[in-house]
Amino acid sequence: MATGKALRLILAASAASLAVSPALADDLREALTSAYNTNPTLQAARATQRATDEGVPLARARGLPSLQGQASYTKVLRANPNSFLITDWSNSVDLSLGVPVYSGGSVKNSIRAAKTRVEAGQEDLRGTESGVFSQVVAAYMDVIRDSAIVGLNKSNVEVLEVNLKATSDRFEIGDVTRTDVAQSNSRLALARGDLRTAQANLIASRERYIQVVGKAPTDLQPPPPLPGLPANPDDAVDFALENNPDLMAARERSKAAAFDVKVADAAKLPTVSLSTNGSRQAFKGTFQGSSQTLQQANTTAQAGVSVSIPLYQGGGPAAQTRQAQARETATLEQEIGVEREVIATVRSAYASWLAANEIIAMNQTAVDAAALSLEGVRAENTVGNRTILNILDAEQELLRAQVQLVAARRNAYVAGFNLLSAMGKADANDLGLDGGALYDPQINYDRVKGRFWDWDRDPKPAAVSTRTVDTPAQDATIPQTPLP
Repeated sequence: MATGKALRLILAASAASLAVSPALADDLREALTSAYNTNPTLQAARATQRATDEGVPLARARGLPSLQGQASYTKVLRANPNSFLITDWSNSVDLSLGVPVYSGGSVKNSIRAAKTRVEAGQEDLRGTESGVFSQVVAAYMDVIRDSAIVGLNKSNVEVLEVNLKATSDRFEIGDVTRTDVAQSNSRLALARGDLRTAQANLIASRERYIQVVGKAPTDLQPPPPLPGLPANPDDAVDFALENNPDLMAARERSKAAAFDVKVADAAKLPTVSLSTNGSRQAFKGTFQGSSQTLQQANTTAQAGVSVSIPLYQGGGPAAQTRQAQARETATLEQEIGVEREVIATVRSAYASWLAANEIIAMNQTAVDAAALSLEGVRAENTVGNRTILNILDAEQELLRAQVQLVAARRNAYVAGFNLLSAMGKADANDLGLDGGALYDPQINYDRVKGRFWDWDRDPKPAAVSTRTVDTPAQDATIPQTPLP
């Protein structure tokens, strides 16, 4: 789709289109790629889908021939002394082959239901990808936001330290009062507390980033703009109703439940099967009171057709059909429930994204006005028209506006990506990630759907996700920022 191509192109150019970054810097594309390849939630979802794929060969196995063999050997250790023929040993070999011919449509519809559930599972996997990517974007933007807030608070502390020093010097010459010194000291203490809180928040964000992405953040670069955002909520909903993976999975499950009803109905219909078996038996023995030995073997073979016609089963088949119908009704209702949730989520995400962008503009205005106000208050203080407290208040107002602007930018980007995710535009195919070929669940399905060998198995299970136990504990260190 055009939107997916646009998103891929912008993510591909993100590092070059923003700012020159050091060699160790990370961008959003790298974070998404790392999570795609190493996130345990995503890897577990892929393994779950592979398990769902096996439902098709399991359903098909009921319609394939079955071959069974049985062999026995008996050595008589103590014979019955009253027996006319004392058996020394005996053995037997039996082979039986069964070929189902007609099962009332049970096998056919079971296979159809299993295939449909595979398609539903693939949509679930798309949904998991989008969910993980949303977590990555949120964690990425949280680190950027909290790093900026730490920088702002650190600069504020440095400014207040200079203010306190200047106020103390002015107090020494009698230019200000002790109250001015106390107010400056109080604001500095509060600012240091705010800085410590901001540092703790940054550490938490970095640890969350490690949890989702699988590695520590390194000088995260500003994210690229998000393309393909809808012009209005109706367009967003229309697209989501055709592309949201959760809704598409719910629709497939409804179809699978309809096949389950046909499977249940098949219990009332006749079944036809072919069978053949062969047997070879041999024994050796001696006659009582004689040295004459008798050794004999015989081979038999049979073939036949079996027709089973259910006449009455205590109402069990009807109950199974009604049960399957009730479950189909449940899936139909669940489909509507998911549809409602998708509509509400998309509209809410659109509103959040729109509001966040408007808040950015408001906060930018507030920052510009607060900066101008602080400059004016400082100038007026030099001529005695403003007090130290006025300066402290103006500095605090500017800091608050700057923090709110940083938070608004984070919220707008995350809301925009969540909107794309809810619309079904944020899976791996849309993002066009680097790092090798994308995981295609259809490949595994094509690999296993026709297998019928009983001794076939995959390699021993092993975890694919990277562990983070060796990742060092994060700190709140940020690049040194100059004074404003």
